[in-house]
Amino acid sequence: METKQDIMNRTIKDMKNLGVYKPEFNEIINIYAGLVHQYSVVLEKFEEGGYQFETETAAGNPKKSGVASALETLRKYILQYSDRLCLSPRSIENVTAEVGNTSVLSTVLSGLEGGEAQ
Repeated sequence: METKQDIMNRTIKDMKNLGVYKPEFNEIINIYAGLVHQYSVVLEKFEEGGYQFETETAAGNPKKSGVASALETLRKYILQYSDRLCLSPRSIENVTAEVGNTSVLSTVLSGLEGGEAQ
């Protein structure tokens, strides 16, 4: 299982590859890495428990197990943080990433300058 530090290092590498990393984001990346690590730990417990999705209440009624609820909550938070860190396809579409001293958008637009105007 990946450690929290492994997840953080991988996240920073991915963000650098996408051109969206800045050291100022490290605190948020740290939180994101913790959530992903917690998700892995809880998922492992869910698998070991035979994927028990429901448990019974004291009254004998079925309810979602605590592990299943924790997984759902962690998924929601991971998705929110991945969007903020531009690690999802949806979020990266709306970002002008910096590559060197020029943005990706500037690079694309400058490539169009030599093309045919419509």
